[in-house]
Amino acid sequence: MPFRLSLWRAIQLRPSGRNHMRQILYLLLSAACCGAIAQTAAPSHQTMYRVTILSNAGAAGNSINDLGLIGGSYTLANNSVHANLWAFGKQIDLGTLGTGAALSSRVQWPVKNVLGLISGISLTDKLDPNQEGWSCGFFLPNPNFNVCLGFLWDPSTAKMRPLPTLGGTNGFATGTNNLGETVGWAENTVRDPSCILPQVLQFRPVVWGPRREQIHELPLAEGDTSGAATALNDRGQIVGISGSCGFAVGGPTGKHAVLWDNGVVTVIVNPNGAPYWNTPMMINERGDVVGFAGVPGDAAGNFTPPFLWTSKEGFRFLPLLKGEIAGIATSINERRQIVGYSNDATLNFHPWIWQNGITTNFNDLIEPGSGLTGPIELLFDINDHGDITGATTTGQAFLATPIRGDD
Repeated sequence: MPFRLSLWRAIQLRPSGRNHMRQILYLLLSAACCGAIAQTAAPSHQTMYRVTILSNAGAAGNSINDLGLIGGSYTLANNSVHANLWAFGKQIDLGTLGTGAALSSRVQWPVKNVLGLISGISLTDKLDPNQEGWSCGFFLPNPNFNVCLGFLWDPSTAKMRPLPTLGGTNGFATGTNNLGETVGWAENTVRDPSCILPQVLQFRPVVWGPRREQIHELPLAEGDTSGAATALNDRGQIVGISGSCGFAVGGPTGKHAVLWDNGVVTVIVNPNGAPYWNTPMMINERGDVVGFAGVPGDAAGNFTPPFLWTSKEGFRFLPLLKGEIAGIATSINERRQIVGYSNDATLNFHPWIWQNGITTNFNDLIEPGSGLTGPIELLFDINDHGDITGATTTGQAFLATPIRGDD
């Protein structure tokens, strides 16, 4: 789990092709829900945002694609968390990979394909013999140390299926592209001395698919032993981290931020030189990368700045909001609009959008009468229309749609 600890809770288609795919997805998902949701065209001048509340049940929107499908999670009455899809105006509980009522699952990373494929993480009925907690333990309640696996949910079956590991116990899935490839990381059977207890098994960045049960490792930076893949596009480009095993939640595993271009690994160099927490979160179809970077002397990851990396301009740090000490850039769209969140010294979190070189507190851009019961706290994803999803301080998942001044 390549998140710093202090923030853990926290096919390009032509229009005709997009409309055709939307009709297909509507038919596939109609078995699970019915209704319609209007698609929003990208405004020429973004000024304010209109907010639609998706759920009040301890929920978060973590992913939004160009068809408006939103993935995330919500909290059940028994305090377990379930992966969730908001599609065509309805909410679909994606379930879990087990039968236990207390098991949890979540869509944690942006999933950008327009095929309706949803990837994420879920606990299973099997117990982890090593009681590691694994990367999933920072996102899912797991008091009994159940095994956690990556999943892929297919709208044609309306079911999630487990993704294989490299022979080890646990796995974690992030994004899925329009080629049917899913990335993440998975444990092998090597007991790595660089692991920090309770973590004992090494893990590697992987690609699942496009064929069912297909899995292959991605190479690490020279000298590294563990890593994770966090995001991918449709051009054969994948981003992630490479380092040592650590505690499977970033830190020393983020010694290097890396880009795999058709399988060839390149280090995205942090000019700070910090050997930890260098973590890409998203890559767009241009190959632009956003994430957060380590700071020398900050092994705990309390002061990470957000960054943007492009092949033409290289690495740049993004400006934080006034008074903030750390931040994460969580997503970027084709127009190079970037969203994320940051915090002050007392761990008050604030959402922001970066565009045209300016970072703006997103709460300042919400039109009146939004229905929010508390301020927006976290922004997780933005699509190419400029639609945004995230979470509030009161556990509301939302959709924020850019509007023109004359709307």
